[in-house]
Formats: sequence, structure tokens, C-alpha cells
Amino acid sequence: MTQDAGKQDHLNEEVCSTKDAARLLGVSHRTVQLWVESGQLQAWKTPGGHRRISMSSVERMIARRDPSAGAVQDAAPPLKTVLVVDDDPSMRRLYQLELDGWGLPLRLVLASDGFEALIRIGELRPDLLISDLNMPGMDGFRMIRRLRSDDAGRALSIIVVSGMDRESIAALALPGDIPVFSKPVPFGQLRAAVEAALSKA
Repeated sequence: MTQDAGKQDHLNEEVCSTKDAARLLGVSHRTVQLWVESGQLQAWKTPGGHRRISMSSVERMIARRDPSAGAVQDAAPPLKTVLVVDDDPSMRRLYQLELDGWGLPLRLVLASDGFEALIRIGELRPDLLISDLNMPGMDGFRMIRRLRSDDAGRALSIIVVSGMDRESIAALALPGDIPVFSKPVPFGQLRAAVEAALSKA
């Protein structure tokens, strides 16, 4: 189906706003947004930027309610855990502000060095690690080598964001399968890499 044909079909459907969908389904506005982003509810945006949801997709979700529990069986997509490691508090705050603004179904965890990161990884089993390299205590190189030395660590998706030049990074033998971005953080490119990594997690 072409995009124009799809739009014409949408115009012929009964629609509702995300606020109305949340009221009909008995969930929060944010849950409706997550269902839209994950494809569980069919929606599109008007020329004015307002999201409209197909009433038929809302009705299908209502039909999947568990009669005994009175809840929707298809819950919002599970949150993916992203661990960000950087020794600079202002950088950690910047990551938090940026990633929270992406509207992705993820939980952000912060660590200030490699030691703390390894503890968090053992506790939380994150889906993705975003790390600086040049840090006091255990730096990013040692942390990544430790992770890559066992099966669980080898399965963890890793993205590096560093102020070091590429030659220095290469000389210190960072594994070649890890994407590397230079500071200042290119958040547009980083988001694409994060979404790709989380889709594989």
C-alpha cells in the first residue's frame, strides 16, 4: 500500500486522540504512547502534529481484555535497561536529559567508573552499555576486556563515546565490533545506534 493510499484509508476510519484512547483503555497517556511506538495501536500524525489512533485498533485491544482481571493482556513493551558509564557528573546528567527525551521504552542506569559499572551489570544484566574510556579507577578499556572475557559479557551490546582520538583507541586494542563515537556526543547518531542495539537485545 502506498503512503497516500494509507493516509486515505486513515481518513475513512473512526479515530480518537491518545487522551481518549487512554481513557477508553483505562491506562495512562504514556502507556498509550508506548503501545503506539511498539505498533500495538495503529496511529498516525495529523498535519498539525497531533497523534490520532484508529478506533478499530483500540477496540481490538479492548477485546483482548482478561474478563477475570479486567486488564489488557498485551502490556506495554518491557523496558530495556541501558547503563551509561562516565566519570563526569555533567555528562551523566546530559545523557539522562537526552535519553529521557527520546521517548523510548528504556530504563537508564548511571555509573561513574568501570568498577561501579561491573557491579551494576552483575545486578541488573542491562541490554546495552554506553561507556567512556578515559576514567579514573577502572577505565573503559579494562572494563570492556573484563566483560569480553566471559560468555555473558560477550553477549552484551556496547557503544563507546570518548574524547580520545581514534589512533589512541586503536593502539589500546579496543575490540573492533564496538561502535565508537567522539565527544561532544552526537546524540542523533547515538540514538540510531542505541535503537539498533536494543532491537537485537
